[in-house]
Amino acid sequence: MGNASETFLLMSKISKDNDFIMGTLYTIFGVLSVLGNGILLFVAYRKKSSLKPAEFFVVNLSISDLSMTVTLFPLAIPSTYTHMWLFNKTACTVYAFCGVLFGLCSLTNLTVLSCVCWLKVCCPNYGNKFSYVHACLLVAGIWCYAGVFAVGPLSGWGEYGPEPYGTACCINWHAPNYNSAAMSYIICLFFFCYILPCTIIFLSYTFILLTVRGSHQAVQQHMSPQNKITNAQTLIVKLSVAVCIGFLTAWSPYAIVSMWAAFGNSTTVPPIAFAVAAIFAKSSTLYNPIVYLAFKPNFRKSLCRDVANCRRRLCGCLCQGDSAEKGICRQSHHKEECNSTRLSNGLPENHRTCRHCPCPETDNGNRENFIDYSPQQTARILQGSVHSEVAVSQLSNEMQSDFL
Repeated sequence: MGNASETFLLMSKISKDNDFIMGTLYTIFGVLSVLGNGILLFVAYRKKSSLKPAEFFVVNLSISDLSMTVTLFPLAIPSTYTHMWLFNKTACTVYAFCGVLFGLCSLTNLTVLSCVCWLKVCCPNYGNKFSYVHACLLVAGIWCYAGVFAVGPLSGWGEYGPEPYGTACCINWHAPNYNSAAMSYIICLFFFCYILPCTIIFLSYTFILLTVRGSHQAVQQHMSPQNKITNAQTLIVKLSVAVCIGFLTAWSPYAIVSMWAAFGNSTTVPPIAFAVAAIFAKSSTLYNPIVYLAFKPNFRKSLCRDVANCRRRLCGCLCQGDSAEKGICRQSHHKEECNSTRLSNGLPENHRTCRHCPCPETDNGNRENFIDYSPQQTARILQGSVHSEVAVSQLSNEMQSDFL
Protein backbone atom coordinates (compact mmCIF):
# COMPACT_ATOMS: atom_id res chain seq x y z
CA MET A 1 0.00 0.00 0.00
CA GLY A 2 2.98 2.27 0.52
CA ASN A 3 4.17 1.82 -3.11
CA ALA A 4 0.67 2.51 -4.34
CA SER A 5 0.55 5.76 -2.39
CA GLU A 6 3.90 6.82 -3.88
CA THR A 7 2.72 6.31 -7.46
CA PHE A 8 -0.73 7.83 -6.89
CA LEU A 9 -0.38 10.42 -4.15
CA LEU A 10 -3.49 12.40 -3.27
CA MET A 11 -3.30 14.78 -0.37
CA SER A 12 -6.38 16.26 1.27
CA LYS A 13 -7.16 19.83 0.33
CA ILE A 14 -9.15 20.59 3.47
CA SER A 15 -7.93 21.01 7.02
CA LYS A 16 -7.14 18.07 9.30
CA ASP A 17 -9.93 19.12 11.65
CA ASN A 18 -12.46 18.96 8.81
CA ASP A 19 -11.08 15.60 7.73
CA PHE A 20 -11.49 14.30 11.28
CA ILE A 21 -15.11 15.50 11.33
CA MET A 22 -15.75 13.83 7.96
CA GLY A 23 -14.20 10.58 9.14
CA THR A 24 -16.31 10.61 12.29
CA LEU A 25 -19.51 11.29 10.32
CA TYR A 26 -18.66 8.56 7.83
CA THR A 27 -18.12 6.14 10.69
CA ILE A 28 -21.48 6.99 12.23
CA PHE A 29 -23.23 6.82 8.85
CA GLY A 30 -21.59 3.48 8.09
CA VAL A 31 -22.66 1.85 11.34
CA LEU A 32 -26.22 3.18 11.11
CA SER A 33 -26.48 2.21 7.45
CA VAL A 34 -25.37 -1.38 8.10
CA LEU A 35 -27.80 -1.67 11.01
CA GLY A 36 -30.73 -0.02 9.22
CA ASN A 37 -30.37 -1.80 5.90
CA GLY A 38 -29.49 -5.06 7.64
CA ILE A 39 -32.67 -4.89 9.72
CA LEU A 40 -34.72 -4.02 6.64
CA LEU A 41 -33.32 -6.97 4.70
CA PHE A 42 -33.85 -9.26 7.69
CA VAL A 43 -37.49 -8.21 7.93
CA ALA A 44 -37.92 -8.71 4.18
CA TYR A 45 -36.36 -12.18 4.42
CA ARG A 46 -38.64 -13.15 7.31
CA LYS A 47 -41.73 -12.10 5.32
CA LYS A 48 -40.42 -13.13 1.90
CA SER A 49 -43.44 -15.32 1.24
CA SER A 50 -45.81 -12.36 1.71
CA LEU A 51 -43.79 -9.66 -0.04
CA LYS A 52 -45.82 -7.59 -2.48
CA PRO A 53 -44.40 -6.78 -5.93
CA ALA A 54 -43.98 -3.10 -5.07
CA GLU A 55 -41.96 -4.04 -1.98
CA PHE A 56 -39.29 -5.58 -4.22
CA PHE A 57 -38.11 -2.02 -4.86
CA VAL A 58 -37.75 -1.37 -1.13
CA VAL A 59 -35.57 -4.48 -0.86
CA ASN A 60 -33.57 -3.48 -3.93
CA LEU A 61 -33.07 -0.01 -2.49
CA SER A 62 -31.73 -1.50 0.72
CA ILE A 63 -29.36 -3.77 -1.24
CA SER A 64 -27.92 -0.86 -3.23
CA ASP A 65 -27.52 1.32 -0.12
CA LEU A 66 -25.84 -1.49 1.81
CA SER A 67 -23.55 -2.21 -1.14
CA MET A 68 -22.52 1.45 -1.28
CA THR A 69 -21.77 1.39 2.45
CA VAL A 70 -19.67 -1.77 2.26
CA THR A 71 -17.63 -0.71 -0.79
CA LEU A 72 -17.06 3.00 -0.12
CA PHE A 73 -16.90 3.59 3.61
CA PRO A 74 -14.00 1.18 4.40
CA LEU A 75 -11.83 3.15 1.94
CA ALA A 76 -13.10 6.65 2.72
CA ILE A 77 -12.88 6.47 6.53
CA PRO A 78 -9.16 5.64 6.91
CA SER A 79 -8.28 8.10 4.13
CA THR A 80 -10.02 11.00 5.84
CA TYR A 81 -8.41 10.19 9.18
CA THR A 82 -4.93 10.06 7.63
CA HIS A 83 -5.51 13.25 5.58
CA MET A 84 -4.68 11.56 2.26
CA TRP A 85 -5.89 8.86 -0.16
CA LEU A 86 -4.25 5.66 1.04
CA PHE A 87 -4.80 3.46 -2.01
CA ASN A 88 -3.67 3.24 -5.62
CA LYS A 89 -5.22 4.49 -8.83
CA THR A 90 -7.05 1.23 -9.52
CA ALA A 91 -8.71 1.41 -6.11
CA CYS A 92 -9.66 5.01 -6.90
CA THR A 93 -11.36 3.93 -10.13
CA VAL A 94 -13.17 1.04 -8.43
CA TYR A 95 -14.28 3.37 -5.63
CA ALA A 96 -15.67 5.87 -8.15
CA PHE A 97 -17.37 3.14 -10.20
CA CYS A 98 -19.10 1.66 -7.12
CA GLY A 99 -20.17 5.10 -5.93
CA VAL A 100 -21.78 5.96 -9.28
CA LEU A 101 -23.33 2.51 -9.79
CA PHE A 102 -24.93 2.11 -6.36
CA GLY A 103 -25.79 5.79 -6.02
CA LEU A 104 -27.60 5.92 -9.37
CA CYS A 105 -29.26 2.59 -8.61
CA SER A 106 -30.75 4.06 -5.44
CA LEU A 107 -31.91 7.19 -7.27
CA THR A 108 -33.45 5.21 -10.12
CA ASN A 109 -35.05 2.83 -7.64
CA LEU A 110 -36.78 5.70 -5.82
CA THR A 111 -38.01 7.03 -9.17
CA VAL A 112 -39.45 3.70 -10.32
CA LEU A 113 -41.02 3.12 -6.90
CA SER A 114 -42.82 6.47 -7.11
CA CYS A 115 -44.13 5.52 -10.57
CA VAL A 116 -45.40 2.16 -9.28
CA CYS A 117 -47.15 3.90 -6.37
CA TRP A 118 -48.74 6.35 -8.80
CA LEU A 119 -49.90 3.49 -11.03
CA LYS A 120 -51.49 1.58 -8.15
CA VAL A 121 -53.22 4.61 -6.60
CA CYS A 122 -54.16 6.77 -9.59
CA CYS A 123 -54.69 4.00 -12.19
CA PRO A 124 -55.94 1.02 -10.18
CA ASN A 125 -57.18 -0.83 -13.28
CA TYR A 126 -53.58 -1.13 -14.44
CA GLY A 127 -51.97 -1.04 -11.01
CA ASN A 128 -53.84 -4.15 -9.88
CA LYS A 129 -52.25 -6.05 -12.76
CA PHE A 130 -48.74 -5.22 -11.56
CA SER A 131 -47.16 -8.62 -10.86
CA TYR A 132 -43.93 -10.14 -9.59
CA VAL A 133 -42.70 -10.56 -13.16
CA HIS A 134 -43.13 -6.83 -13.80
CA ALA A 135 -41.29 -6.03 -10.56
CA CYS A 136 -38.36 -8.30 -11.41
CA LEU A 137 -38.06 -6.84 -14.92
CA LEU A 138 -38.06 -3.30 -13.54
CA VAL A 139 -35.44 -4.18 -10.93
CA ALA A 140 -33.22 -5.58 -13.69
CA GLY A 141 -33.86 -2.42 -15.73
CA ILE A 142 -32.83 -0.25 -12.77
CA TRP A 143 -29.44 -1.95 -12.55
CA CYS A 144 -28.93 -1.74 -16.30
CA TYR A 145 -29.84 1.96 -16.33
CA ALA A 146 -27.36 2.71 -13.54
CA GLY A 147 -24.77 0.44 -15.16
CA VAL A 148 -24.79 2.44 -18.40
CA PHE A 149 -23.71 5.63 -16.63
CA ALA A 150 -21.28 3.76 -14.37
CA VAL A 151 -19.52 2.02 -17.26
CA GLY A 152 -19.42 5.19 -19.39
CA PRO A 153 -16.23 6.68 -17.89
CA LEU A 154 -14.50 3.30 -18.14
CA SER A 155 -15.15 3.25 -21.90
CA GLY A 156 -14.02 6.83 -22.56
CA TRP A 157 -17.35 8.62 -22.17
CA GLY A 158 -16.44 10.81 -19.21
CA GLU A 159 -13.67 10.30 -16.69
CA TYR A 160 -13.17 9.00 -13.18
CA GLY A 161 -10.75 10.82 -10.93
CA PRO A 162 -10.11 12.18 -7.45
CA GLU A 163 -12.65 14.32 -5.68
CA PRO A 164 -11.64 18.00 -5.38
CA TYR A 165 -11.17 17.60 -1.61
CA GLY A 166 -8.62 14.83 -2.13
CA THR A 167 -9.60 11.85 0.03
CA ALA A 168 -12.13 10.12 -2.26
CA CYS A 169 -12.79 9.48 -5.94
CA CYS A 170 -15.74 10.06 -8.23
CA ILE A 171 -16.42 11.58 -11.65
CA ASN A 172 -13.81 14.08 -12.77
CA TRP A 173 -15.88 17.25 -12.71
CA HIS A 174 -13.05 19.32 -14.21
CA ALA A 175 -12.84 17.16 -17.38
CA PRO A 176 -15.53 19.12 -19.32
CA ASN A 177 -13.14 22.09 -19.43
CA TYR A 178 -10.91 20.22 -21.90
CA ASN A 179 -12.91 17.16 -23.08
CA SER A 180 -16.12 17.39 -25.13
CA ALA A 181 -17.02 13.74 -24.44
CA ALA A 182 -16.82 14.40 -20.70
CA MET A 183 -19.04 17.45 -21.20
CA SER A 184 -21.73 15.40 -22.98
CA TYR A 185 -21.52 12.70 -20.29
CA ILE A 186 -22.05 15.17 -17.45
CA ILE A 187 -24.94 16.86 -19.30
CA CYS A 188 -26.67 13.50 -19.77
CA LEU A 189 -25.89 12.52 -16.18
CA PHE A 190 -27.34 15.75 -14.83
CA PHE A 191 -30.50 15.51 -16.91
CA PHE A 192 -31.26 11.77 -16.81
CA CYS A 193 -30.03 11.11 -13.27
CA TYR A 194 -31.13 14.24 -11.43
CA ILE A 195 -33.57 16.51 -13.28
CA LEU A 196 -35.69 13.69 -14.73
CA PRO A 197 -35.88 11.58 -11.53
CA CYS A 198 -36.60 14.65 -9.43
CA THR A 199 -39.43 15.68 -11.77
CA ILE A 200 -40.95 12.18 -11.91
CA ILE A 201 -40.85 11.78 -8.11
CA PHE A 202 -42.51 15.13 -7.50
CA LEU A 203 -45.19 14.61 -10.14
CA SER A 204 -45.95 11.06 -9.01
CA TYR A 205 -46.44 11.92 -5.37
CA THR A 206 -48.33 15.11 -6.24
CA PHE A 207 -50.84 13.12 -8.31
CA ILE A 208 -51.06 10.50 -5.56
CA LEU A 209 -51.86 13.13 -2.93
CA LEU A 210 -54.43 14.80 -5.18
CA THR A 211 -56.10 11.46 -5.92
CA VAL A 212 -56.23 10.44 -2.27
CA ARG A 213 -57.52 13.85 -1.26
CA GLY A 214 -60.25 13.74 -3.94
CA SER A 215 -61.31 10.25 -2.89
CA HIS A 216 -61.42 11.32 0.75
CA GLN A 217 -63.62 14.32 -0.01
CA ALA A 218 -65.96 12.27 -2.23
CA VAL A 219 -66.48 9.58 0.38
CA GLN A 220 -66.80 12.10 3.19
CA GLN A 221 -69.97 13.48 1.61
CA HIS A 222 -71.72 10.13 2.06
CA MET A 223 -70.20 8.59 5.19
CA SER A 224 -69.21 10.28 8.36
CA PRO A 225 -66.46 8.20 10.10
CA GLN A 226 -63.55 7.88 7.71
CA ASN A 227 -60.90 6.30 9.83
CA LYS A 228 -59.46 4.02 7.15
CA ILE A 229 -59.41 6.71 4.50
CA THR A 230 -57.83 9.18 6.89
CA ASN A 231 -55.18 6.69 7.97
CA ALA A 232 -54.32 5.83 4.37
CA GLN A 233 -54.10 9.49 3.45
CA THR A 234 -51.90 10.26 6.44
CA LEU A 235 -49.60 7.36 5.61
CA ILE A 236 -49.22 8.42 1.98
CA VAL A 237 -48.62 12.04 2.95
CA LYS A 238 -45.90 11.05 5.42
CA LEU A 239 -44.21 8.66 3.00
CA SER A 240 -44.38 11.16 0.12
CA VAL A 241 -42.98 14.04 2.13
CA ALA A 242 -40.25 11.87 3.66
CA VAL A 243 -39.11 10.48 0.29
CA CYS A 244 -39.08 13.91 -1.38
CA ILE A 245 -37.22 15.56 1.48
CA GLY A 246 -34.74 12.69 1.59
CA PHE A 247 -34.14 12.88 -2.16
CA LEU A 248 -33.53 16.63 -2.14
CA THR A 249 -31.48 16.64 1.05
CA ALA A 250 -29.18 13.85 -0.07
CA TRP A 251 -28.53 14.69 -3.70
CA SER A 252 -29.29 18.37 -4.35
CA PRO A 253 -26.11 19.74 -2.69
CA TYR A 254 -23.87 17.40 -4.67
CA ALA A 255 -25.73 18.10 -7.94
CA ILE A 256 -25.43 21.88 -7.45
CA VAL A 257 -21.73 21.80 -6.57
CA SER A 258 -20.82 19.39 -9.37
CA MET A 259 -22.67 21.45 -11.96
CA TRP A 260 -20.93 24.54 -10.65
CA ALA A 261 -17.57 22.86 -11.22
CA ALA A 262 -18.51 21.37 -14.60
CA PHE A 263 -20.09 24.40 -16.27
CA GLY A 264 -18.52 27.25 -14.33
CA ASN A 265 -15.02 28.13 -13.29
CA SER A 266 -13.88 25.00 -11.48
CA THR A 267 -11.10 26.86 -9.68
CA THR A 268 -13.65 28.97 -7.81
CA VAL A 269 -15.34 25.96 -6.18
CA PRO A 270 -13.93 25.49 -2.67
CA PRO A 271 -12.95 21.87 -1.84
CA ILE A 272 -14.92 22.03 1.42
CA ALA A 273 -18.10 22.53 -0.65
CA PHE A 274 -17.53 19.18 -2.37
CA ALA A 275 -16.72 17.56 0.98
CA VAL A 276 -19.97 18.75 2.57
CA ALA A 277 -21.97 17.74 -0.52
CA ALA A 278 -20.41 14.25 -0.41
CA ILE A 279 -21.46 13.89 3.23
CA PHE A 280 -25.07 14.69 2.32
CA ALA A 281 -24.97 12.24 -0.60
CA LYS A 282 -23.67 9.40 1.56
CA SER A 283 -26.30 10.11 4.20
CA SER A 284 -28.90 8.65 1.81
CA THR A 285 -27.66 5.16 2.72
CA LEU A 286 -29.06 5.47 6.24
CA TYR A 287 -32.02 7.74 5.48
CA ASN A 288 -33.96 5.40 3.22
CA PRO A 289 -34.24 2.41 5.61
CA ILE A 290 -35.39 4.76 8.40
CA VAL A 291 -38.13 6.11 6.14
CA TYR A 292 -39.50 2.73 5.13
CA LEU A 293 -39.18 1.11 8.55
CA ALA A 294 -40.95 4.10 10.10
CA PHE A 295 -43.77 4.57 7.58
CA LYS A 296 -44.40 1.11 6.12
CA PRO A 297 -46.88 -0.52 8.55
CA ASN A 298 -46.32 -4.09 7.38
CA PHE A 299 -42.53 -3.81 7.70
CA ARG A 300 -42.85 -2.17 11.10
CA LYS A 301 -45.32 -4.77 12.37
CA SER A 302 -43.17 -7.63 11.10
CA LEU A 303 -40.12 -6.18 12.85
CA CYS A 304 -42.05 -5.74 16.11
CA ARG A 305 -43.35 -9.29 15.85
CA ASP A 306 -39.85 -10.72 15.34
CA VAL A 307 -38.49 -8.71 18.27
CA ALA A 308 -41.39 -9.88 20.46
CA ASN A 309 -40.76 -13.50 19.46
CA CYS A 310 -37.08 -13.21 20.35
CA ARG A 311 -37.91 -11.72 23.73
CA ARG A 312 -40.53 -14.40 24.35
CA ARG A 313 -38.10 -17.20 23.52
CA LEU A 314 -35.38 -15.69 25.68
CA CYS A 315 -37.85 -15.19 28.51
CA GLY A 316 -39.12 -18.77 28.13
CA CYS A 317 -35.57 -20.13 28.32
CA LEU A 318 -34.90 -18.19 31.51
CA CYS A 319 -38.17 -19.22 33.14
CA GLN A 320 -37.96 -22.88 32.12
CA GLY A 321 -34.35 -23.20 33.16
CA ASP A 322 -35.04 -21.50 36.49
CA SER A 323 -38.02 -23.71 37.37
CA ALA A 324 -36.19 -26.90 36.30
CA GLU A 325 -33.22 -26.12 38.52
CA LYS A 326 -35.53 -25.50 41.48
CA GLY A 327 -37.26 -28.84 40.88
CA ILE A 328 -33.93 -30.67 40.91
CA CYS A 329 -32.94 -28.88 44.07
CA ARG A 330 -36.14 -29.84 45.90
CA GLN A 331 -35.91 -33.47 44.75
CA SER A 332 -32.31 -34.17 45.84
CA HIS A 333 -32.20 -35.71 49.38
CA HIS A 334 -35.04 -33.48 50.65
CA LYS A 335 -32.59 -31.22 52.47
CA GLU A 336 -32.99 -27.63 53.64
CA GLU A 337 -32.88 -24.73 51.26
CA CYS A 338 -30.81 -25.24 48.15
CA ASN A 339 -29.10 -21.87 48.04
CA SER A 340 -25.59 -23.05 47.13
CA THR A 341 -26.35 -25.43 44.26
CA ARG A 342 -23.86 -25.42 41.38
CA LEU A 343 -24.14 -27.38 38.18
CA SER A 344 -21.27 -29.46 36.84
CA ASN A 345 -20.50 -26.81 34.19
CA GLY A 346 -19.55 -24.37 36.95
CA LEU A 347 -22.50 -22.00 36.54
CA PRO A 348 -24.34 -20.98 39.73
CA GLU A 349 -28.05 -21.56 39.91
CA ASN A 350 -30.31 -18.52 39.77
CA HIS A 351 -33.38 -18.79 42.00
CA ARG A 352 -34.91 -15.47 41.03
CA THR A 353 -38.11 -15.58 39.08
CA CYS A 354 -38.34 -14.21 35.56
CA ARG A 355 -39.33 -10.57 35.66
CA HIS A 356 -40.61 -10.44 32.10
CA CYS A 357 -43.19 -13.23 32.07
CA PRO A 358 -45.21 -15.29 34.55
CA CYS A 359 -43.53 -18.47 35.79
CA PRO A 360 -45.88 -20.22 38.18
CA GLU A 361 -44.23 -22.80 40.37
CA THR A 362 -45.96 -26.09 41.00
CA ASP A 363 -45.19 -27.95 44.19
CA ASN A 364 -47.16 -31.10 43.40
CA GLY A 365 -45.58 -33.60 41.11
CA ASN A 366 -41.88 -32.90 40.87
CA ARG A 367 -41.67 -35.51 38.14
CA GLU A 368 -43.28 -33.02 35.75
CA ASN A 369 -39.89 -31.43 35.30
CA PHE A 370 -38.29 -34.64 34.11
CA ILE A 371 -38.48 -37.10 31.25
CA ASP A 372 -37.68 -40.80 31.17
CA TYR A 373 -34.40 -41.81 32.76
CA SER A 374 -31.48 -42.39 30.40
CA PRO A 375 -28.30 -43.65 32.10
CA GLN A 376 -25.95 -43.04 29.20
CA GLN A 377 -25.20 -39.39 30.06
CA THR A 378 -25.34 -37.81 33.51
CA ALA A 379 -24.78 -34.38 35.02
CA ARG A 380 -23.09 -33.86 38.38
CA ILE A 381 -24.79 -31.47 40.79
CA LEU A 382 -22.96 -30.04 43.78
CA GLN A 383 -25.14 -29.47 46.82
CA GLY A 384 -23.19 -28.20 49.77
CA SER A 385 -20.35 -30.72 50.00
CA VAL A 386 -22.29 -33.61 48.44
CA HIS A 387 -22.11 -34.53 44.73
CA SER A 388 -25.08 -36.23 43.10
CA GLU A 389 -25.53 -37.67 39.60
CA VAL A 390 -28.63 -36.78 37.57
CA ALA A 391 -29.40 -38.12 34.11
CA VAL A 392 -29.16 -35.47 31.43
CA SER A 393 -32.35 -36.78 29.87
CA GLN A 394 -34.18 -35.74 33.04
CA LEU A 395 -33.26 -32.11 32.51
CA SER A 396 -35.08 -29.65 30.32
CA ASN A 397 -34.04 -29.19 26.71
CA GLU A 398 -32.36 -25.87 27.47
CA MET A 399 -30.33 -27.37 30.34
CA GLN A 400 -29.43 -30.38 28.20
CA SER A 401 -27.93 -28.07 25.58
CA ASP A 402 -25.65 -26.56 28.26
CA PHE A 403 -24.21 -29.97 29.10
CA LEU A 404 -24.10 -31.46 25.61
